[in-house]
Amino acid sequence: MTEPRHPIVEMPLRVRYHECDGQGIVFNAHYLAYVDMCAFEAEKALFGSHDEFLAHRTDVVVAEANLKFRAPARYDDELVVSQYLTHLGTTSLIFDFELRRGSTLIAAANVRYVFIDPATLRPAAPPDAVRKIYADLLGD
Repeated sequence: MTEPRHPIVEMPLRVRYHECDGQGIVFNAHYLAYVDMCAFEAEKALFGSHDEFLAHRTDVVVAEANLKFRAPARYDDELVVSQYLTHLGTTSLIFDFELRRGSTLIAAANVRYVFIDPATLRPAAPPDAVRKIYADLLGD
């Protein structure tokens, strides 16, 4: 039996009226915005702030994002976005995100980020201190 996953963060949010489309459900692009908001919350939890993360002379950019929609979210729904680290490579890392309304999974995302050197914007391995923080999440 595998152990349950533990999220880096669980970010609550309430769907705002302007995020809904003519069908009365959250417009699909907003789900990636929710994921991005959660990623910044995880960065704050792990490093203190985005500026403190950047002080390590590294940054990340999205290289790939995949969404699976399971159920619609609507205006005023209370959601929770959870983030899980699933892979740490040499210059990349992969996170899973779950978006839930109560116990109902409404969407799942898988996002691959690439570490870059902020000065050149080219892929670069993260510093050891950053790698250790992420590796500890995986139990490596």
